[in-house]
Amino acid sequence: MDILEKITKMRLERGWSEYELAERAGLTQSTISSWYRKNLIPSIPSLQHICDAYGITLSQFFIEDECFSEQLTKAQIEILNRWYRLTKDQQKKLADFLDAIL
Repeated sequence: MDILEKITKMRLERGWSEYELAERAGLTQSTISSWYRKNLIPSIPSLQHICDAYGITLSQFFIEDECFSEQLTKAQIEILNRWYRLTKDQQKKLADFLDAIL
């Protein structure tokens, strides 16, 4: 698995810039940029910050896409991709809305 490629793929799926990922992950953009420039693998703590920004666990990060997509429908995956594009505040408001209508 190419970790940097996966980080990029997930970032682009959410429509985030590298700067947005850095902000959401609590990392500097220069840190993330240096991974790509120097072809470095992020440390586990840095990767945990990336996963936190994506709203996933480290285990979920390392699951191959095929395994993940076999468990979810295309519609469910699209909903999750939309969810990840929301800010934390927007996610909370949506969750509160769903709680209110269910």
